[in-house]
Amino acid sequence: MLQARNGAATFKSNPITLIGPELKVGDQAPDFQINKNLLETASLSDFAGKVKLISVVPSIDTGVCDAQTRRFNEEASNLGDNVAIITVSVDLPFAQSRWCGAAGVDRVVLLSDYKSHSFGEAYGVYIQELGLDMRSIFVLDANNTIQYVEYLGEMTEHPNYEAALNAVKALV
Repeated sequence: MLQARNGAATFKSNPITLIGPELKVGDQAPDFQINKNLLETASLSDFAGKVKLISVVPSIDTGVCDAQTRRFNEEASNLGDNVAIITVSVDLPFAQSRWCGAAGVDRVVLLSDYKSHSFGEAYGVYIQELGLDMRSIFVLDANNTIQYVEYLGEMTEHPNYEAALNAVKALV
């Protein structure tokens, strides 16, 4: 049975329940199976040997999620080929692809947790009340050890971009 963390965060000041564990720096990052498109899946092993910045957003079609993904896309060219920047949302792969084309986002890999919510539940970000993944940031080293984690307390706030990027830069 998955852990329910009642009131672990808020959405517009209303308490929400996050499903799954609260991961910490030093933990081994859990594997996941989420969609690249409707037929193909991706897992942590697809990014083996790379430093990974995993940016989790509730829905790519909202203002903060859009800004968060664009910011990491802009920063990607400064981080080198040994860094994978992954954005996870529960948006359908069609919507993610459409958004990337319209936004000109080409350095961030968008993956969809819509089907099984395996990422959200493994990383402790699945919002029970909304069926979305909570905004959060995870930085993993090349061996998939968590080196930085930020669970936002309020879903509508921006993450600490500088802290996340500094954590990545310290690993490359």
